[in-house]
Amino acid sequence: MQGERQGCFQRGDLTTVESGSIPFVTVVVPVYNERAYVGECLHSLIKSDYPTGHFEVLVLDGGSDDGSRNIALELARKSDFIRLLDNPRRIAAAAVNIGIQNARGDVVITLSAHSYVASDFISQSVIYLTKTGAACVGGPIHSISHSFLGKTISLAMSSPFGVGNALFRYSRREQYVDTVAFGAYRREVFDEIGLFDESLVYNEDDEFNCRLRERGGKIFLTPAIKSFYHTRTSLRRLWKQYFQYGLGKVSVVRRHPQAAMIRHFVPFAFVSTLLASGLLGLFSPVLLRLCLLVLASYLAASLLFSFRISARNGWQHLPVLPAVFACLHFSYGLGFLVGLLRLVGESTRRLLIGNAVD
Repeated sequence: MQGERQGCFQRGDLTTVESGSIPFVTVVVPVYNERAYVGECLHSLIKSDYPTGHFEVLVLDGGSDDGSRNIALELARKSDFIRLLDNPRRIAAAAVNIGIQNARGDVVITLSAHSYVASDFISQSVIYLTKTGAACVGGPIHSISHSFLGKTISLAMSSPFGVGNALFRYSRREQYVDTVAFGAYRREVFDEIGLFDESLVYNEDDEFNCRLRERGGKIFLTPAIKSFYHTRTSLRRLWKQYFQYGLGKVSVVRRHPQAAMIRHFVPFAFVSTLLASGLLGLFSPVLLRLCLLVLASYLAASLLFSFRISARNGWQHLPVLPAVFACLHFSYGLGFLVGLLRLVGESTRRLLIGNAVD
């Protein structure tokens, strides 16, 4: 029960806001068929050291049919600060928007049901919002898994070679960044720039943070805010996840070209160069050599980083890491390529229709 929860968070630990009181916090948790993880996620919030009566958890269920809803309902019965709401559209952006619209909090935190948080996650988020004056704060994700392949995937996703300069996945120093996962936002941010874009199935948080930065908002990353994310446990699931990330990134870059970064284009450039030089290499020895050179350079870099990571974390990961890196890079790059081709196709179709009407 909420009243039985004992925390170590003290009122004096928190620099109070202008009103002189501890802000009320809403944590929004989208859920769709997360039976293996949603209980752990909600239990970590139940154990929060944030003062009793000063936060709520809104679980947005997208029609789960694997028992996730029953787990959330049972915990909601035991903890009166947990509420279960429906998300008919199922997608994460719609879930977060419903959560924001129903939130009572001065601070709104978005959290994946595929994760869990440290007991001081909420309190540290509030402390750093107040301390920095940022519009959003968050911490680096600690990627975890209980299976061998999942652990190898976690290592790859926590490596600059695996995810570029996506600092929220591995940085351990405080700094302003372009985006974070599981961000804590000041409530007024949504009044100023709107809600999450529900036309995006993936990358909705990335797009929202682009709008936030364009309006002058700052996003602060600190290791003091701790969360743990369960990575995919198979290459097939990892491929699907990062293909969708690449596909969705095209829509984000289209809306916010000034926010595009090199890391968004490197996998696409790599995959496109390989495909183009490989196909044209059938007719040109020069282009075939270019294809082989690009591939050999990539393999050398992959093996180098695999050796470094394995030396720190166990040599059993060495044979698998190159395959995981390739899965990350090729799936994202192909997803981005498909997204671009779709964009070109849509633009061409609209142009043809426009010319036909004229």
